[in-house]
Formats: sequence, C-alpha cells, structure tokens
Amino acid sequence: MASATITSKGRITIPVGVRSDLGLITGDRIGFVLNETTGRYELVPVTESVESLKGLVGKPTRPVSVEDMNAAIAACGTGAK
Repeated sequence: MASATITSKGRITIPVGVRSDLGLITGDRIGFVLNETTGRYELVPVTESVESLKGLVGKPTRPVSVEDMNAAIAACGTGAK
C-alpha cells in the first residue's frame, strides 16, 4: 500500500506509482470524494480533456451574426461600471 506523510502545512506528496495509476501530471488537480458506503474518502483526478466539453452548450436556435454579437457585447459594456 502506498502512503504519504502530511506536513505541518497540510501538504502531501502523492507517491509516483499512485500518480502514474491516476494518469496525473504536474499541474493536474485532484478531488477528495466521500464514499458514503465505506465512509472513506477517495482521491480522484479532476482534470478533464477539452473533448469532454463537447455538447455542453447546445446549438443556437437561430444563426447569430457578428453584428448581433458586437451589439450584445457593446450593450453589456455600457453598464459595466
């Protein structure tokens, strides 16, 4: 079993084998999820690829022109301050 020590600042170093198994690289984020069945926390990668965002936003119901986009941006900008 892999283990780590918590520093006085609450930091840990994730062992290289665990990082490899999870596919983690420098800069990746991890989450701690409570498994209510076991009462234990699970370490899970929070990073997702750009491809996972596909389909998140639906297609517009009608085409939007560049002029319409510029007008919407300008309207938001006038009340910004």
